[in-house]
Amino acid sequence: MTSPQGSRTQKMKLPIFTRKGTLEGLSLTEEDWSKDDEGDYIFKGPDQELDPLPQPYRMINKLVDYLFDCSWEIIEERDTSRKAELSRIQPTIYAPVMESKLNNLPNCMALSQDYVFIGGTRGFSIYSLYNAKRIYAWEKLKVDVTSIWATDLGSDILIAPVDEMGIIRLFYFYKDGLYLIKAINEVDDTSKQTTCVKMEISEGGDFAAFLLQGAGEIWLDVYRLPKESWLKEVEHPQSALNPKKRVRQLQLNALDPMTADSLEMDINICFRGDVRLSLPVFIMKIKPPKPVTGTAFKTPLEAFAKIEECCGLGSGQNHFIKEIWWEQRAATFKATYKQRLDGAWEEEPLSMATFHFLLPSCLIAMPAEVKNPPGVTCVLGVRWTGSHNFFLYSLNRTFKGKSEPESVWPCAAPIVVSQLSHCGSYLVLACEDGVLTLWDLDKGLSLGVIALPEKCVCQSIHFLKYFLVHKGRNVYPEGPAKSQVKCVLLCTDASLHLVAASGTQKPTLSTLVERPVQRLDEAICAVAPVRAFPGMVLIFSSNGSVQLMDVAKPQTVCAFAPPRRYLLAVPWKPVFAVSVHHPCFLLRGDHPDEIGSASKADDIPASVFYFNFEAYPLLEDIARKRTISQTDMLDNVAFPQALPLEKRCEILLQKRFQKLASDKAKEREHCTRLQRYSLLLQKENPKK
Repeated sequence: MTSPQGSRTQKMKLPIFTRKGTLEGLSLTEEDWSKDDEGDYIFKGPDQELDPLPQPYRMINKLVDYLFDCSWEIIEERDTSRKAELSRIQPTIYAPVMESKLNNLPNCMALSQDYVFIGGTRGFSIYSLYNAKRIYAWEKLKVDVTSIWATDLGSDILIAPVDEMGIIRLFYFYKDGLYLIKAINEVDDTSKQTTCVKMEISEGGDFAAFLLQGAGEIWLDVYRLPKESWLKEVEHPQSALNPKKRVRQLQLNALDPMTADSLEMDINICFRGDVRLSLPVFIMKIKPPKPVTGTAFKTPLEAFAKIEECCGLGSGQNHFIKEIWWEQRAATFKATYKQRLDGAWEEEPLSMATFHFLLPSCLIAMPAEVKNPPGVTCVLGVRWTGSHNFFLYSLNRTFKGKSEPESVWPCAAPIVVSQLSHCGSYLVLACEDGVLTLWDLDKGLSLGVIALPEKCVCQSIHFLKYFLVHKGRNVYPEGPAKSQVKCVLLCTDASLHLVAASGTQKPTLSTLVERPVQRLDEAICAVAPVRAFPGMVLIFSSNGSVQLMDVAKPQTVCAFAPPRRYLLAVPWKPVFAVSVHHPCFLLRGDHPDEIGSASKADDIPASVFYFNFEAYPLLEDIARKRTISQTDMLDNVAFPQALPLEKRCEILLQKRFQKLASDKAKEREHCTRLQRYSLLLQKENPKK
């Protein structure tokens, strides 16, 4: 038997209690601390005996363990992401073919024919696309050029730079001469100066529209461009200056250092300030639609009678809604949402306009007396921010000042993006609710309506030249594709989608790039189609990367980057230009060290890098065969949409005949089974 003293000693040697379970988050107040409970303790061996810590040291120990566990989870997550990043297939990165060093920072670029137009300090410069050498510089402004457009008119080019004051000028570039046509919105009184917000020139250069802003208003001025007169006037110039001033002007041109430098180049360009060209002809002025207010009409017939030739029908202006009804509706709305509306009223910004020059179509109502030649722009389509309507204005007006639309296309929700294809045959309207409507203006039919994924709002639309996938590669059909559309959509959440529509078939939507969740620096900020390669687009990300994507796969083909000593100063707003006629694109790069040390923007040196797609080994095979002949398409059953209507009807009839023959064979087989079954029934009946 053991003595009481021994039992007491044995009892003291028992292991202490240790809490079991996972570590919970600690409370901020001592009252919420968990109390010691013997039921939550387990036994440990004698060698693991530890005296329980008193408060608040036990709480500090738990907090340290909790911080250690959280830190370890972060370390494991970063290690996992690093391993996943290393396991990702990195695309091949190509360096530029040529570099053109500039003395100052270029603000904008434009490509047309074989020339590059770069807007910068106090004017713009003209460079050769092939050797990246400067041909001429027009620097006669006191401010910088912020944006520039260049439109190919065939043998000549129309240049439209906009400076920091918002003044837009039209230049005519023909062979070795640069001519100033007109400063559209320049005035002598600076207090009445207007600024050009946006501009658009029609395909072929017949019309131009300028969105102007000033004195708290915004409007659209539309002009007809006399390009035929310009060509005659530059080929047979008639000097507008007297002989003495003309000699002086020629002497100044001869002493121009920029012109003297250009003599060393292959092309000698001079500014012809002594030649005056015909001015653009003003057509009309378009203002934003008036807000819908109460009507004074007594009957619906009176309201309908005020509509002149059904112009503007559907715009909501000539309605039969009383003023008191609008007031009651506004009062009900404010009473319902009073808490959210208090202090939330802000001054509404000016409504901006997006406009497109459209070709003749049976969808567009035109006056019967107007006869427009085929292939020439005749209609201006305009949409205003926050508006449900797409307005159509005729460009063949007999008198000035009339700005009522010929027709209106209403939508169920406000239109946020509208885009016209390069050929002018297709139009896409994207609404605020994510619904897209595709129109075939050439055929006069709708290609369908499709909705984007939930919470996706369209930011920009980019049409692709229609391509087909033949034997695993993208090709362009030789003949023109009718009622076939493919376009890439960039949404506000940085996701990228491909929309394809074919005739009367339902349009399809496929996701190319998902919305970035973890790698926010890879968010897409700009997209540019590459017409030189079928189904290829350039993707510019916010981290400064530039990738070439095949939308048919979809997968990244390769990437492009300037030398390591250069970077994109503003990656989310890159300065680039993609050629329509040549397989190349230009990208501006800046030196980070020189940017930080420069005192002002004029002293910042920069470079424009020239990337030629056909100069890289990975793209040589893609560039080798880009088209498929019409014969191969007709013989291949994989392209039924490329067949002519007669051929498609013939194939359909053949399929119907084959099906009819098979149906007859099945019918004979069915009759044979019925005969056998009837004979079997006849044999069984006598037995009964």
